[in-house]
Amino acid sequence: MKLYTAALLFSALLNTVWAQNPAVSVQPRTAAVKPGETVNFHCKVLSGSQPVQLEWKKTNNQPMGDNVKIDGAVLTVTNVRLKNQGSYRCVAANAQGKATVTAFLSVKQPPKVRITPSGPLMLSAGESVSLECTVSGKPRPSVSWYKQETGSEMVLVSTTTENRSVLQVTVMKAEDGGTFVCQAQNREGSAEGKVELTMVGGVSAGTLPKASVSDTDLTGVEGRTVTMHCHATGSPTPVVSWSKLRAPLPWQHTVTGGSLTLNNLGRQDSGQYICNATNAAGYSEAYVQLEVDSPPYATILRDDVVARAGDAIRLQCIAHGSHPIRFRWTRVGGSAMSPGAETTKEGSLKIGQLKVSDSGTYKCIASNHVGSSEALTKVTVKA
Repeated sequence: MKLYTAALLFSALLNTVWAQNPAVSVQPRTAAVKPGETVNFHCKVLSGSQPVQLEWKKTNNQPMGDNVKIDGAVLTVTNVRLKNQGSYRCVAANAQGKATVTAFLSVKQPPKVRITPSGPLMLSAGESVSLECTVSGKPRPSVSWYKQETGSEMVLVSTTTENRSVLQVTVMKAEDGGTFVCQAQNREGSAEGKVELTMVGGVSAGTLPKASVSDTDLTGVEGRTVTMHCHATGSPTPVVSWSKLRAPLPWQHTVTGGSLTLNNLGRQDSGQYICNATNAAGYSEAYVQLEVDSPPYATILRDDVVARAGDAIRLQCIAHGSHPIRFRWTRVGGSAMSPGAETTKEGSLKIGQLKVSDSGTYKCIASNHVGSSEALTKVTVKA
């Protein structure tokens, strides 16, 4: 009987030891390859009760793709394409449960470049064109323009956003034409596109525009109005337009002649504004830096304070607005402050050894060079 019992215990122990959920690993966990290459992911069973079944799945049960092959524990992606990028799960299952491990495939993308208009382009004297270079790649490529000349490749000034760069070219003489190159680079490689510009016709009779502003630095006040004045010379008479650096013009704006007016100013309207004067001979820019100041808005952290005689209190006043902000504390009704009251430049009022006579309404006044604001709090001192 004892031998039979011992056999049962030994059998239960074996079941406890061997009846395990599966555990798996995958190598490599991440892989970054170029398009056209091949990559293998190996799924390995580390432990678990046999038999263990292995299955590969793509995240969200998306289709694998016709270039993905599975041979038991090995998943192979041949001739990798961009759509193969993503997570792949190896799922191991036995009678006790399941285990999952995930591998991630990242597809490297060397830069690609496309220029519009593609050219070759024929421009009359004084005519301008915007060359737009659209780039793609991973990581995001850096992009620059230069003019291809013998012994010189000087980088040209362009307007660049996330995936495109725009180069403005004005042809005044034959030497202004040539081959313009857009170059994109990331750590996976580089690419470039070229466009040919040629001037046709005679010399332009026009003169380049010249833009100038009345004030290069302006300060406005929140809620009020400010006007920027721009004057332009040139032949033909230039067309004047306004823009804001890295942002659209504020919604409440008007343009009359060469003047830009902003109404109901907000702090977000601060920034650099650009007056652009354009005619057939070219263009010119002038800049205005606007700073919008705001009066303070004062609040007190506690609207109602109850304390006992002999206690100490600290009232904190805070204010939002243009700095520097100054704070001043008074008592409403003309009562004098407690002899032990202390104020700080950070806006706090401290009163030690409170007396019943210290009860009342206290006022914080916050002020700056634009205006002032008040906030009240009630103090009750019980005997």
